[in-house]
Amino acid sequence: MPFLELTLRCRESEQPRFEHALEDVGALAVTMLDADAGTGNEDAILEPGVGETPLWQSIALSALFPHDTDALLLLAALESFDPGLDWTRVRFRNVEDQDWERAWMDQYVPLRFGQRTWIVPWNSPLPAGAEAADAAVVRLDPGLAFGSGTHPTTALCLRWLDDLAAEGVLEGARVLDFGCGSGILALAALKLGAAQATGIDNDPQALLATADNAARNEVGARMSVHAPGDAPDGSYPIVVANILAAALDALAETIAARVAPGGRLALSGILDGQQQPLLARYGAWFDGLRVALDGDWVRIDGVRRG
Repeated sequence: MPFLELTLRCRESEQPRFEHALEDVGALAVTMLDADAGTGNEDAILEPGVGETPLWQSIALSALFPHDTDALLLLAALESFDPGLDWTRVRFRNVEDQDWERAWMDQYVPLRFGQRTWIVPWNSPLPAGAEAADAAVVRLDPGLAFGSGTHPTTALCLRWLDDLAAEGVLEGARVLDFGCGSGILALAALKLGAAQATGIDNDPQALLATADNAARNEVGARMSVHAPGDAPDGSYPIVVANILAAALDALAETIAARVAPGGRLALSGILDGQQQPLLARYGAWFDGLRVALDGDWVRIDGVRRG
């Protein structure tokens, strides 16, 4: 099945804002390429530090949408998000499924988060560090509904889980991944020592991807996935919600109720500048709320009052 591809040229400083806008209007996936590739003006990207996502000065953001998406309606939705967007920087084309798959397989590389956590694509051999006896390795297959760990919001949550494991908090715990996507956070928690994980998402494709990734990582028996209306009741000692700030605000009472007294919560998908209202909102239930930054993105974490 073909897809509608939207390519938007932007500067490095604009990348987080435009990537957020594309995801907000329903992009199935967003990739980044050097906009000057082949022009002689390319910027060399050398070996990045652990967990870093280097960017070029001029970026081509490529977003995939279902093949029957109305391009004009898509432009109207983006314009409502950012009235100042220069439409001369936007291009559309139809692409085949295998083109997109090949691009991800070629660009997706192993990444390390914290001390023990590794996210490694299925087509890649394990790097030396991921072969350590205590390494927590999650293998992911690039696909239409997934988080790879390359986005700062996911990276912030993976580092948080790695820190909890170092504290011994994750060992034998039950974990809730609220808005699970590919299941990457729940799977990392299981690999780091959690006993059981539950994923909740309103996207059926995300639930299928999470279940498939759990089976491929041999933790399917300890992972359950549910649509919001079908999720089991109860609270968890560890809850992570990597969704948009507006949803975190709207679902604050629901999310807070899912965290057991004394339990830990991490919230992400928050742009820098959006954290203050959320800190005030979640302060009604949580102590010790802290903010961690990764570029233009924020994670908030804290402890549920008894």
